[in-house]
Amino acid sequence: MSARRTTFDEVMDGRFRLAGQDGERRLRLELSVDMPEVLRPWRDTEGDLAGRVHVPGWADDRAATGRLRVAPLTARRIRYTMDFTADDGRRMRLDGWKSVDPRRPVRSMTTLPVTVTDEDGAVAGEGVLRFDLRRDLFRFLAGARFPGPDPMRSRWRGKPGRLEVWYTTLTDPATGTGVWIHHELVAPDGGGARTHGWAAVFPPGETPVFARFGPYGWSRPEDAAFAAGPVAQTDDRLTGIAGSIAWDLRETGGGRPIHTFPRWAWESELLPAAQIVPKPVATYDGEVRFGDRVLELDGASGGSARIYGHGNARRWAWLHADLGGGDVCEIVAAVSTRPGMNRLPPLPFVRLRVDGTDLPSGDPLLAALRLRANIELPTWTVRGRIGDRRIRVEVTQRPEETVAVDYADPDGAPAVCHNSERADVRIVLSRRAGRGWETEREWRLDGTGHAEVGLR
Repeated sequence: MSARRTTFDEVMDGRFRLAGQDGERRLRLELSVDMPEVLRPWRDTEGDLAGRVHVPGWADDRAATGRLRVAPLTARRIRYTMDFTADDGRRMRLDGWKSVDPRRPVRSMTTLPVTVTDEDGAVAGEGVLRFDLRRDLFRFLAGARFPGPDPMRSRWRGKPGRLEVWYTTLTDPATGTGVWIHHELVAPDGGGARTHGWAAVFPPGETPVFARFGPYGWSRPEDAAFAAGPVAQTDDRLTGIAGSIAWDLRETGGGRPIHTFPRWAWESELLPAAQIVPKPVATYDGEVRFGDRVLELDGASGGSARIYGHGNARRWAWLHADLGGGDVCEIVAAVSTRPGMNRLPPLPFVRLRVDGTDLPSGDPLLAALRLRANIELPTWTVRGRIGDRRIRVEVTQRPEETVAVDYADPDGAPAVCHNSERADVRIVLSRRAGRGWETEREWRLDGTGHAEVGLR
């Protein structure tokens, strides 16, 4: 689920009359709605429906699916279509729409006339359903998820001493080649903001190919998250040229965003820096050219992430590990440059998504206090407790498949990151068993982990 989706649950019920039968029955819809974007009244938007269609003694299908079209101004209609199975095994289709009337907005938006037809198109029944405001409005609002500001858009508001980063990493499933595309907006303590960045390609067993672009001046793009000279990142496309490297990629999917740092830290900017992964499990199609070679990508797995703050940490380690099937592990372990905080050990922020559930379930900052990181090269580790489980992560960045990149913070302080999109990763998740621990899940990635260590 992307960061821009709108989701909510809706319950409607009312009277329903089967064709050729006397008397009325009750028809109840229990729906979950997933819209692919922000709902805007002036737009025509379609999304997915899933849920239950229940008519006592005739149908009770809890796996019904369909579509919802929301066009209150363009068509003055909100249309529901659902396919379900009756108790006798026949496939049915429910079709209904709310006719939006500006003279009676509440009544028209809460009343749904429906018609049910069979596979031959014959009418099987008709009814009128309603959304009960007094009974169901609070539950509807409590469960709704309406997207806030797009995390991929620039957050910089003209303040000096700020660093903003967009980065995408991916692995080609056919060759095992890793790709890293890194964009930066730097607003130094003195002078105007600038944009620059780099790209790197990591062919298996070879020296990485690395190139920079920029610097360029900054002007906020209207239709892109980032734009600098020939380089751009939009909602679904990455294009650019950096030295001998050129790329033209289409980005699809992404999954539900991961807040590696606490959500409040990203939104309030109270910490020296914060990271978010708006698209942790995206796929990439297109091509990357490096030197005289062309890498054709078809369904490459990867993700796009963001950083916003005052600069880079004093020391840090980062991991993005695609564990397959939508599971993913994201780690940022860092030592701050702030006086006093720079004497503390690395603070590891860990997010492990398994079967759709994020671990730890609470505030990542509080969870980080129970974890320990040892940041070294070529191997660094994170271990400790997440909730009622124990986790150990070991990441190895082979020197021959790691690139060192030097750059400067907004205050001019230098930093060097050591990045590999060909890292080896082992993750062990354990649960308590009696007086000891037993392995619950284990993942091993050979050359498909995306990792980095930063040093001063």
